[in-house]
Amino acid sequence: MKRYRRKTTPKVVSGKVQTKSRRAETPSYYNTPQEIPALDRRKPGPGYRHLIKKKDLVRFISILPDWAELSAGLNVVVLAPGEWDCHGWHEPGVVAICAWDRGLWQEASRSFLQEHHALLERLGVPVEKKQGVYLCKFDEASARAFQLLHIMLHELGHHHDRMTTRSKNRAARGEEYAEQYARKYENTIWHRYFEVFRID
Repeated sequence: MKRYRRKTTPKVVSGKVQTKSRRAETPSYYNTPQEIPALDRRKPGPGYRHLIKKKDLVRFISILPDWAELSAGLNVVVLAPGEWDCHGWHEPGVVAICAWDRGLWQEASRSFLQEHHALLERLGVPVEKKQGVYLCKFDEASARAFQLLHIMLHELGHHHDRMTTRSKNRAARGEEYAEQYARKYENTIWHRYFEVFRID
C-alpha cells in the first residue's frame, strides 16, 4: 500500500503564508475587558481553605462606596490558591485574595504586628508571643473580616493606584498608597460591614 506524507506546511492566502497554529490567547476575563467584574474561585490548595464565598464578595462589594468608579478597569476578583508568604495580589484587571491557612492561627513578624496592630485589636484577635514567635489567634469570623476589610481593600488600593495614573499600566505609588487606601475604606465601612455579616 502506498503511503503519502502528511502535509505540514501552512497554506498561502493572497501571497501571504498563514501561520500553522493559532497564537492568540483564548479570551477570558483575565485578558479581556469586562463590563462587570467577574468573580472566580480557584481550588485553595493543600493546607488552605477559602473562608470567603462568592456570595460574601457580592455582599462586601454592595457596601463599598464608589464601587462603579473603583471597578473601572477591573475584570475579575479571584479567590486564589493559598501561598505561605502572600495574603493577596493584583495585576492589571485582576485583584486576588489568597486562601487562608486551614488551621486559622497564623505566625506573624514584629513588622506585620506593628503595621496591623490597630485592626487586629479592633477585630479582637489575641496575639501571643512564644519562643520569639508571634501567633495571631484568628477564628473564622475575624480571619474573614481581615481578608475583606484589609486584604481586599489593600489590593483594590493597588488597582485604584494603577487606574489613576496617566498610563494605567502600573501601580506607581506602591504599598504605602495601598495601605492608606485600605485604612480609609476600612474606617468608612466598619459598622456597615458588621451589620451585613452579623449572622455569619
